[in-house]
Amino acid sequence: MADLEKSQNSDAEGIPAKPTFPEGGLKGWLAVLACWCIMFNTFGYINAFGIYESYYQATFLQEQSESNIAWIGSLQVFFMFSGGLVSGPMMDRYGPKVIIIPCSILFIVSVMLTSLCTEYYQFMLAQGVLGGLANGLTYTPKITAVNQYFFQKRPFAMGIASSGSSLAGVIFPIALNRMLNKSDLGFGWSVRVLGFLMLALSIIACASVSSNATRRKGGPLLLWKAWKQPAYTLQITGLFLVVWAMFIPFFYIPGYAQSISIDIDMSNYLIAILNAGSLLGRLLGGAVANHLGQFNTLAGASVICGILNFCWLSINSLGGMIAFSVLLGFFSGTIIGLFPATIAMTAMNPNEIGSYLGMGLGALSISGLTGTPITGALINSYGSYDPAIIFAGVCSIVGAVIVAGGRAYFVNSN
Repeated sequence: MADLEKSQNSDAEGIPAKPTFPEGGLKGWLAVLACWCIMFNTFGYINAFGIYESYYQATFLQEQSESNIAWIGSLQVFFMFSGGLVSGPMMDRYGPKVIIIPCSILFIVSVMLTSLCTEYYQFMLAQGVLGGLANGLTYTPKITAVNQYFFQKRPFAMGIASSGSSLAGVIFPIALNRMLNKSDLGFGWSVRVLGFLMLALSIIACASVSSNATRRKGGPLLLWKAWKQPAYTLQITGLFLVVWAMFIPFFYIPGYAQSISIDIDMSNYLIAILNAGSLLGRLLGGAVANHLGQFNTLAGASVICGILNFCWLSINSLGGMIAFSVLLGFFSGTIIGLFPATIAMTAMNPNEIGSYLGMGLGALSISGLTGTPITGALINSYGSYDPAIIFAGVCSIVGAVIVAGGRAYFVNSN
């Protein structure tokens, strides 16, 4: 009642009421649970693509280059982000369930179809296109739902929610490695086992997700006015470069480790170690952001990722790779946990958050699509991982500087 009274008084005075957020409650934390489950299925599944890349290179797709195989994972990233162009505005207008329920079914179908694939074009269509698109249509609504329930506690809530993908990034590589290389299950049933696990989590997500915003009616589908805000535009530009670099270690750590004589099992476990570090980064990064500021933490973590990538150039031992994987995982996890919250901060109203996130993720989809194939081509052309690693380091640091510029505009405009 107090909030309603405040809103009415504000309208009577001609001053727009400042949006209020529950900062939790049963529905708010159920939205976090739903987001956790879908992050497990979306980002978490993609985080394990390094295992698929290594396995495909050794089995089904021996005639394909690393760059060509990387396109499968890159398409997943592209559609996961670009799907927000459709699902973000739909979330603002219709709420989450109408999108998440059918698209979750579509995602499980894509996993089961992947288990039947043997040819390059089949993996591209089932895993890259269908899986990525289904991921993308569920990804934006559920992170929007969390941002609609939280404001002050948003970094903390998003950190918890996004930890689902890190935990998946620990579980999936270990499970896939053991099922593919240490059991008689074969590729088909190894992938189906993961599919049944993700089916159970999809059911939980569909049952628990909800929205806290009034549905947006009328007006343009996409809110182009967002791009007139320097804080939004600079942030997306900087994140474009950061995301360009972010997935390179997730895709190429196993191959790099094997190139310095680390055995296949241990090189695959490095992906799990990377994601274990990411889990800590997402949980602790949100707490740090509440003290240092969300933009400051995001930019700082991006700079550190760039520095770590340059350190990668001189690593030639298992101990060095483990330390690198833990540290890079921690700070990249901080980035992944925070960037949806900083994008949401620039939205004027809760029922615009979906559109702001959708447009931003649509732009980031281009960097997710092109980053790893570009670096895969560099690896094939130069016969070395060094050019790809330098590319990742430069992009992370330059991107961080641009994000910091967006932060300056945001502070000045508020």
